[in-house]
Amino acid sequence: MSTVSERRGPTLLMAVPALVFFTVFALAPLAGVAVLSLMRWDGLGTPSWAGLANWPEVLGDPVTHEAIWLSVKVMILSWVVQTPFALLLGLLTARRGRYREVLGVLYFLPLLLSSAAIAIAFKALLDPNFGMSQALHIAALSQDWLGNPDLVLFVVVFVIAWQFIPFHTLLYQAGARQIPAVLYEAAAIDGAGPLRQFFSITLPQLRYTIITSSTLMLVGSLTYFDIVFVLTGGGPGNATRLLPLDMYLTGFSNNDMGRASTIAVLLVVVGVALSLGLSRLARFDRGSQQEGMG
Repeated sequence: MSTVSERRGPTLLMAVPALVFFTVFALAPLAGVAVLSLMRWDGLGTPSWAGLANWPEVLGDPVTHEAIWLSVKVMILSWVVQTPFALLLGLLTARRGRYREVLGVLYFLPLLLSSAAIAIAFKALLDPNFGMSQALHIAALSQDWLGNPDLVLFVVVFVIAWQFIPFHTLLYQAGARQIPAVLYEAAAIDGAGPLRQFFSITLPQLRYTIITSSTLMLVGSLTYFDIVFVLTGGGPGNATRLLPLDMYLTGFSNNDMGRASTIAVLLVVVGVALSLGLSRLARFDRGSQQEGMG
């Protein structure tokens, strides 16, 4: 027992800097935002107590309702677009072969760029007056991609996917390389083809990687601000006014820090709920697997 206690002491001591950093830069600002969500404040004067009055106003605002719905749509579309591509690219780069390392580096490059730089680049490329349509002389590209409310949300999802697919590709690549090769060898001996191996071996073995990637993807969808702000500014109209952007515009354009803080708390609550739900799903799946093996 004394040996365990002696080992636990240095371990806890090494965790202190991380706990202090997390408290100062995460918990303390979050507590401040939670308190500010109960206030009336224009960002300049003295905050006044409002209690829970901000919540009915935020939840009853049609603009915020639309922002919530748009955030849900982006969340779903991002998952539907990014997951298949990231999974396939991860499996492709996990194999040994010529040019695999070069392709892996090329796929990873978008992740090294800042969101603002990517948004500026795509905004220039998609400009109907001097963008790709003029450079390539392709009439189909000459439409106003960022000015058409029917297209702009899909363009935003495409740009987000272009940036973040490489990250999830790395997750699937690491997961695929952990799958024992003997499973594929045994399946090949039994006559299973590549498609059957994919659904019977690869996907089941990657289920925890899929849950991890999905958690990061869905929760990360609640933080898309800079790329949307630079690319569209929330327009045209409110066609891309996602909830993080709605929070910013409410606070700094409408000078209502109380309601903006309420939206921030709402984002935190939804993000934590998603994380806990997917984490519980992973634990349930692991428990079911262990019961089946027993």
